[in-house]
Amino acid sequence: MSAPLYRKVVAVAAAAGLAGLSLAACSTKSDDDGSSSSGGKVSITVDCQPVASQKELLANWNADVDAFEKENPNIEIKSVSVGTQCNNPPDFTARLQGGTTTDVFYGYMTDLQQVLDSGQVMDITEYVNTSTVPTWDSVDAGAKAAFTDGGKIYGIPTKNYSMGLVYNKNLFQQAGLDVKNPPKTWAEVREAAKKISALGNGIAGYSEYSAGNTGGWHFTAEIYSLGGQMVTEDGKKADFNNAQGKQVLQTLKDMRFTDNSVGEKQLLQWPDLLTNAGAGKVGMFIGAPDATTAIVTQFQGKYQDWAMGPMPGQDGPAKATLGGGEGYFFKKGLSKEQVEAGLKWLAYQKLTPGKGQFDYVRAKPQNNPVGLPQPQLFTVGSAAYNQELEQRKANANVTVEDFAAFENNPVPVKVEPPNAQAVYAVLDAAMSAVLTDSKANIDQLLKTAEEKVNQVLATGGTGS
Repeated sequence: MSAPLYRKVVAVAAAAGLAGLSLAACSTKSDDDGSSSSGGKVSITVDCQPVASQKELLANWNADVDAFEKENPNIEIKSVSVGTQCNNPPDFTARLQGGTTTDVFYGYMTDLQQVLDSGQVMDITEYVNTSTVPTWDSVDAGAKAAFTDGGKIYGIPTKNYSMGLVYNKNLFQQAGLDVKNPPKTWAEVREAAKKISALGNGIAGYSEYSAGNTGGWHFTAEIYSLGGQMVTEDGKKADFNNAQGKQVLQTLKDMRFTDNSVGEKQLLQWPDLLTNAGAGKVGMFIGAPDATTAIVTQFQGKYQDWAMGPMPGQDGPAKATLGGGEGYFFKKGLSKEQVEAGLKWLAYQKLTPGKGQFDYVRAKPQNNPVGLPQPQLFTVGSAAYNQELEQRKANANVTVEDFAAFENNPVPVKVEPPNAQAVYAVLDAAMSAVLTDSKANIDQLLKTAEEKVNQVLATGGTGS
């Protein structure tokens, strides 16, 4: 779940009520059902192009379609807009259950199971290779795994992210901290937060979420860093009422009421924390690289003020960090030619340095951020990674070195738990309690959260 883009928690049952809307939105699909046209071209439909309000991004997409079709005159790409529904779970589920997805359809990494359960997805294993996707050998193994089940490939990753420690360089300097050596453990974070908060003027050394599902989101990232997990391996029971869960909450409680280093105003949601960050009132917080983009583009901050290190751990590097991403699946029943055409399109627009989403020469004058280590699609040191990094540095309008500590020290990524948003909503209560109540009982908070999350897992997200 990348900071500015995460689906709102909703009951899957709502999908039925929105089915008509979803199907209507997909009615722009080609009238020839995506098969080869009379002209001998292979035609495929693809969804989730940028929405109309994203004028430059939409223009870029259309330009990429034109360029791709010129390079591949036997392939026709038919873009299908479903508006903002691409980030709305009921609409996605309705299209999936109704069989109205496009030939090549967008989904989150955490959507694989429901896509498989729908019976609407195609096994594309035999078609995925370096002929159809030239950079495939460079694609991160974890990103591939998110679209793989039982050794079979069902989708192609096109974006991914992981979380680390975002920090304000100016406040680090003022507090006498080494800007190029961010804290690597939670103990070091705590000590740095004390020094930063001692600057006064309403500055929080470290800032934390605790409302609007964001508290549970960060609890998840932080328990992962300690080697813990949110649910059991089979996904059926909560698994955070333990030493790691207690440590997450106890550390935050101590920082709030013993150190006074996290600020007095709590119950922060996503825009609240970033508003404070944009105003120079936050020393550190956990986030993905694009959190800095939000600070600049939405909350009046400056790129040059921010840098990033890897996720802190207990006694050294974090055991894991929360990550996620998105990609494209292939609708069941496509021809060999259609699958190969879809793979070539995704390779061109999403997985080739210098093209599509990696066209930094185009992005730079459009004032889109160039230099952030996101998406993190390629394995560090691989051929595609080195090519992408070289082009990113050459066209950067963000200082690449500010993210070097994060990028050069990758942490294993764990994806979101099942029914993530409902689980996060439950953990908000525990996070808000330890940040607002000096007498909060951590054992009881975790016990209550465990019971509620077990309900959520048993009822598919409704918790009833």
